[in-house]
Amino acid sequence: MMKMISEFKDGEHISGQFLVSNSAKCVNNSGMNYLNLDLKDSSGVINGKKWESNAEDEALFQVGNVVYIEGEVLKYKESLQVKILSAKAVDMDDVDVAKFIKQPPVPKEELVKRFNAYVESINNEDCRKILDYLIKRLSPKLLDYPAAVSVHHDYASGLLMHTVSMADVANFLADYYPDVDRDILMTGVLLHDMGKTIEFEGPVIYKYSLEGRLLGHISLMVSEIRRAAEGLKITSEVPLLLEHMVLSHHGQPDFGSPVLPMTREALLLSMIDNLDSKMVIVEKALENVNPGEFSQKIFPLDGRMIYKPKK
Repeated sequence: MMKMISEFKDGEHISGQFLVSNSAKCVNNSGMNYLNLDLKDSSGVINGKKWESNAEDEALFQVGNVVYIEGEVLKYKESLQVKILSAKAVDMDDVDVAKFIKQPPVPKEELVKRFNAYVESINNEDCRKILDYLIKRLSPKLLDYPAAVSVHHDYASGLLMHTVSMADVANFLADYYPDVDRDILMTGVLLHDMGKTIEFEGPVIYKYSLEGRLLGHISLMVSEIRRAAEGLKITSEVPLLLEHMVLSHHGQPDFGSPVLPMTREALLLSMIDNLDSKMVIVEKALENVNPGEFSQKIFPLDGRMIYKPKK
């Protein structure tokens, strides 16, 4: 039986099918071409190197291809990587897609149930109209897509997991701060990342679509809310408030938000989004770290290392 990436050990010879999730053509100090790769299965991702690469290798290791590889596992700077010795293409008809798609930590059926319960809990008529319109328009991708390509919630139904986790926190905080409009806050939470169903495309390996690369999920979602409001002939302030929440949910211009949060609900949304994404990034970084040791540098956290306490 072929080993999964999470089972790899330093110094062993490995073989099997791997999904190419990232591929970059590089040149070393001697002027030799090589490919810097990310190889993936449902258990994790490992860096791979194809030394002395050529045009045939570049075609073989295109992002989204499944490749049969033989290689050696080596430790480099405290991380494992694969030195690729040989590789060949795999016919997608011979691929078990489930082997390469990491599943959410909570069953999808449970996440859908919780998501729908939060939708049903919203009483504001205009919020419900916009939500129902966009859920119908963007399903089923809304239920299946990741929340990111690689940083956080980067697995099947990761977007749904991220949204429901945020809704849990928002539901608690809406009661804790009674001046917050719960319907506006919850609607903003449920809508804020729906643009990723347009920003990404899949299904086996998720990558940025043309619209995603040129516009990004924030701009895409603002357009979707405006289109919904116009189609539904909504004249209240609700669409404007929701557009502002989507535009500002990254918190600051350096992170892609063109405006800062300027309502209570927008401020809470940006904080909840930052909290959930950062905690999942830390959880992912500590996944294979032994108690009493530090993680590798986490670049979304300014390059800091996180300590995993002894049990």
